[in-house]
Amino acid sequence: MSFVIAIDGPAAAGKGTISRAVAQKFGLAHLDTGLLYRAVGKRVLAGDEAITAARSLRPEDLKGDDLRRSEVAQAASRVAAIPQVRAALVDFQREFAQRTGGAVLDGRDIGTVICPDADVKLFVTASAEARAARRHAEDVLARPDLTFDEVLADVKARDDRDMNRADAPLRAAGDAVTIDTTQLDVAEAIATAVQAINARRGSV
Repeated sequence: MSFVIAIDGPAAAGKGTISRAVAQKFGLAHLDTGLLYRAVGKRVLAGDEAITAARSLRPEDLKGDDLRRSEVAQAASRVAAIPQVRAALVDFQREFAQRTGGAVLDGRDIGTVICPDADVKLFVTASAEARAARRHAEDVLARPDLTFDEVLADVKARDDRDMNRADAPLRAAGDAVTIDTTQLDVAEAIATAVQAINARRGSV
């Protein structure tokens, strides 16, 4: 029997870090579904058509540090608003979730669309300012001239696209546990997530 944990939330809220830690803690497979959209976005930036890129996505497309570039993230947000792109990637995600032993999937519509029957649903969020500060601290190493205000504007623009797209908008599932990481450090955020999962599993 598989145990599925769905973790959703906006960019730079900490859901990826939490998801990886949770997967390791409970011995589950992990899928960062955002990488699928980043891979499509990267191919679009290279000149491919979005729907074609999504339908022909290969495992090797999910590798490479350049998937974390800010321009790829913005492209990912744009292609994620295309219903045909989302449809092309749904089956891959659902098949991953059904693997023996269980899985942790993180993204923006896991608990609402991809795995609405997940055993545990978490919604990880934080203020736009806190998320922008985290992203700026990462990106400024490669782009010293990057300002906080630029990153904040990008974060807000991405939130707007993700929350207001017609197909599978970013939102917390009705039965999701919300974790606000604005004032939490990494260890505290992970501990809060583990506590919520254990409560659902009947371990506490």
